[in-house]
Amino acid sequence: MGGITLPIYEYRCVKCSFQFEVRQRFGENSSAPCPRCHGEGVRLFSPGPIIFKGPGFYSTDNREREKNSSKEDKAKEESEE
Repeated sequence: MGGITLPIYEYRCVKCSFQFEVRQRFGENSSAPCPRCHGEGVRLFSPGPIIFKGPGFYSTDNREREKNSSKEDKAKEESEE
């Protein structure tokens, strides 16, 4: 149970385009052999997840913008008439 957890990296084979995952240490070489054809695997970029917490994200920001834009639209319509 007390083992070390290694990060999982995604790779794509240059020869057969097979996509696979490898558990490696941070400092290890950034290439790995393909499990299907043994060709060279190239590490893919995998961004970390984004977690939005608390007020002020999308739903509250978006609602405020909608209120302001509708007021501006009404003012434009009235000035055009």
